[in-house]
Amino acid sequence: MVDKPLILTPWEIRERSFVWGERTFLMGILNVTPDSFSDGGEFNNIDAALTQARLMESSGADIIDIGGQSTRPGSKQISLQEELDRTIPIIESLRSHSSVPISIDTTRSQVAKLAIAAGADIVNDISGGTFDEEMFPVVAKLEVPYILMHLRGTPETMQTLTDYDDVIGEIYRFFAEQIEKAVKAGIARSHLTIDPGIGFGKTYPQNIEIFQRLTEFQSLNLPILVGPSRKSFIGHFLGKKNPKERIWGTAAACCSAIASGCDVLRVHDVPQMADVCRLSDEIWRK
Repeated sequence: MVDKPLILTPWEIRERSFVWGERTFLMGILNVTPDSFSDGGEFNNIDAALTQARLMESSGADIIDIGGQSTRPGSKQISLQEELDRTIPIIESLRSHSSVPISIDTTRSQVAKLAIAAGADIVNDISGGTFDEEMFPVVAKLEVPYILMHLRGTPETMQTLTDYDDVIGEIYRFFAEQIEKAVKAGIARSHLTIDPGIGFGKTYPQNIEIFQRLTEFQSLNLPILVGPSRKSFIGHFLGKKNPKERIWGTAAACCSAIASGCDVLRVHDVPQMADVCRLSDEIWRK
């Protein structure tokens, strides 16, 4: 059975309760980009994006995570306007059709602000508040949940910055520092979730170590999100060059995360991972 050190305050979003520890919640990935590593160009128009969002919701997604900036290794940052043009119309369209909670995957406070105004509910920041000094103050004013991820460098440089002395210790210290900064900026601690950033500035063995030692982050007393979906470390160990052939590897990683107390899984393949969550929760959460 998976236990948390403390009873964590649930998120209440659009009449839906995220009671941490009760079950594993699924965040469905909706990349509205032409160049994401596994699905670039598939959903970067409103009709395709809306169809995919509806499919994920009906298959068990608790949150739809919309991102307009590719964060694959080596990717370069697009302009603010381009990110807005990609994401805001799709958020508005999805919100007009559904009450499903929506997160905006962005490192920019201005995108976060306008996305929430358009109907999003959560800010998912891969930089953990390090790319934009206004992110924490803006999120504090918005009074919305915030996902704080660990990353070294930028997506363009991160895979050259993997020389950790103690990868778990350094991620833990990063979280402790950024959590303190976020709370000082006015973000309610109950609105925070941490994400160790699988695949972001980590080697293949370091990603495995994060799964092996995931329980060590529980002492931070915050919900934990893990995003292993189709990642290259899975392809490396299984010999799968095509990201879409990594579903079984993703399932194994998801099982491991759930057994170690993960609260939210960020995935592409929602129908399959919904089954993984249901049975894993039956085994480890009952």
